[in-house]
Amino acid sequence: MGQVNEADYMRSEVALLQFSDADFKPPLSPTVIHIHDHPTTSFGSESDPSSPSVQQNQHPKDEWLPITESRNGNARFATYHILNSNIGFQALMLPVAFATLGWAWGSVCLSIAFIWQLYTIFLLIELHESPSGKRHSRYLFLAMSAFGARLGKIAALFPVMYLSGGSCVMFIITGGGTMKQLFKILCENDDGTMCSAHSLSGVEWFLVFTCLAILIAQLPNLNSMAAISLVGAVASISYCTLFWSLSVKKGRPMGVSYNTTLVSQEVTVVKISDILNAIGIIVLAFRGHNLVLEIQGTMPSNLKETSKEPMRRGVTIAYILIAACVIPIAIAGFWAYGNQIPDKGLLTAFPQFHKEQATKFSIGALYVWVILHCLTSFQVYAMPVFDNLELRYTVIKNQKCPRWLRTCFRLFFGGFTFFIAVTFPFLPSLSALIGGMTLVPLTYAYPCFMWLSLKKPRKNGAIWLFNLVLGCLGMLLSVLLVVAAIRTLADKGLHANFFKP
Repeated sequence: MGQVNEADYMRSEVALLQFSDADFKPPLSPTVIHIHDHPTTSFGSESDPSSPSVQQNQHPKDEWLPITESRNGNARFATYHILNSNIGFQALMLPVAFATLGWAWGSVCLSIAFIWQLYTIFLLIELHESPSGKRHSRYLFLAMSAFGARLGKIAALFPVMYLSGGSCVMFIITGGGTMKQLFKILCENDDGTMCSAHSLSGVEWFLVFTCLAILIAQLPNLNSMAAISLVGAVASISYCTLFWSLSVKKGRPMGVSYNTTLVSQEVTVVKISDILNAIGIIVLAFRGHNLVLEIQGTMPSNLKETSKEPMRRGVTIAYILIAACVIPIAIAGFWAYGNQIPDKGLLTAFPQFHKEQATKFSIGALYVWVILHCLTSFQVYAMPVFDNLELRYTVIKNQKCPRWLRTCFRLFFGGFTFFIAVTFPFLPSLSALIGGMTLVPLTYAYPCFMWLSLKKPRKNGAIWLFNLVLGCLGMLLSVLLVVAAIRTLADKGLHANFFKP
């Protein structure tokens, strides 16, 4: 292909999609295959394609992008990234769902949601490498391969970008707000008075958090952030464990009841809406599906050993630990506070009910772990946005993004998310509405439909019917959760404190 044709060819985003990663079939040109310890003796000679020493090489354009720039990932790195991105402070809301659903139905819904989203993760792992040999290292590219370039963009672009950029905004709001609470705890004297130190405003705390996050975000690619994700994984496991264990240890407040909040509701529509909102809390507690393909895309692969096996190991280890965090939070948190659990979950329940019993150190340690987790998760969720920005540049310029421009992209993204966080500090109150439109179809529905489109199982067979029904239920669940969230906002109103974090 000549220089002119290559330049024209790469200006097409669909063309870049078609070459978005390596082809497992042995190419004709020996320059595309990297052979360990057995170099070719003459131009055009080939090694045995079945040999595991024949290493899969990616398309040169993918070597320019931060997600696929490094292919040195492994199961251990995948475990770190999944733990860091999939455990979130949303899990601290699970006792609120149990307060509405009760012990039995809360446990049933939590179990179903856990198994369902774990099943769709394994579908994505299988779909990462297609039978033709093409790797899909980005969720959007997989959707475009499965549904077509136009429909795939319409279905997946907004959910993927929101779950990346929107999650970073949420991390700024939560992390900055937690920094403010940490300062207040540390500055408070034993008699309840505040020390003479001047506290920053909410906007200033947001700015401090954003500056720290963007400073860490200068690491070049996803593999280089493995140590950061390890810190985030330790932080998330630590604060989840501390929240439920300290809540149990300090004992239940007076008057705790386990009667569901539905008992006090007399109108059927209100009861249905509350049930759907509780189910929404449970399904939104699991996240990170928009990052699974990107994490797997950092792994090496060859003709004999693909990236699927180490990715499965990483997911299995990570989800054993996730289950050990999420299930005790829901059960022990509900046991500790019953239907007295505040609307914001354990993040506010423990300081509210046990402030006099708990030491400054224990409450401060909880806040520090939350801040660390928000800082480290910001990096993983921001990476698809950085990748997309650099993709636009490489498509237009047909060259690798220079270091200074990469830094400018990340500074721009940090400034933009900071502006959104300051402008809409009430965004967490819209999480049920926006999550129903983005996270639910991306997690519970699309993988099933993509499996049907790409794997093409026998029509009307058991596997075909199972995935079709599961995908349709996922879309129905998305619609119901959005309707319930709109109804709740219309009933309770929205405290839209623009520019007042």
